Amino acid sequence: MRALSIAATGMLAQQTNVEVIANNLANMNTTAYKAQRAQFQDLLYENIERPGAATADTGSVLPSGIQIGVGVRTAATYRLTSQGNLGSTGNPYDLAINGKGYFHVMMPDSTDAYTRSGAFSLSPDGQIVTDKGYVVVPGIAIPSDAIAVTINAIGQVQALLAGAAPQTLGQLELARFPNDSGLQAIGDNLFTETPASGSVLTGLPGAPGFGTLQQGYLETSNVNAVQEITDLITAQRAYEMNSKVISAADEMLQISSQMS
Repeated sequence: MRALSIAATGMLAQQTNVEVIANNLANMNTTAYKAQRAQFQDLLYENIERPGAATADTGSVLPSGIQIGVGVRTAATYRLTSQGNLGSTGNPYDLAINGKGYFHVMMPDSTDAYTRSGAFSLSPDGQIVTDKGYVVVPGIAIPSDAIAVTINAIGQVQALLAGAAPQTLGQLELARFPNDSGLQAIGDNLFTETPASGSVLTGLPGAPGFGTLQQGYLETSNVNAVQEITDLITAQRAYEMNSKVISAADEMLQISSQMS
């Protein structure tokens, strides 16, 4: 009775689907979070009669044959990289990327990480850092006597000091990847490069292929609550239908055992 194992794979697939949806809903208010979607593939097929097999010496062949599938599997969970809305925060160190790109972050072990979340602040020594204290490359330090800090759309960081003209302190760059879905999520809104993402490409904000920066704003998540609830209901119904297949197959086996 293949139906038992086939329906079981369907239930497992929909369980994964619900887990992905649950994570999306849990991160509705996570800064710059990108929603995920589960993608499925059918499993191998058992060829009872192979399509195209000869049926007679005259050259006749089977037009379709008999193939029995063995279920479904989760192929991938890919990210939707669409732009989230920009919300004003009033914090001069909050930055939103309007367009493509990631901020480059230096981890404590000196490895590279990348993030869309621009919820930045200052470290004890005045460097621009993430909310976990990781330095935002290239490690721009703000003087303690700065009256105001301006970060323009192309990433130039300027500070206004008392009795002096504005000083340019440094230049922020953005990173891009040929395949954003290939990045490895490590939590804390951070991603790392993988062979699937391709090598990092860096450039100035506003350059061709790179977004611009918006000071005092943060990007919201791109989770669509209505779509997620709709997908959740669909996944729940698919799970129920697969469970009914298992119940039906069990009844059929029970009838067969009673006959014997």
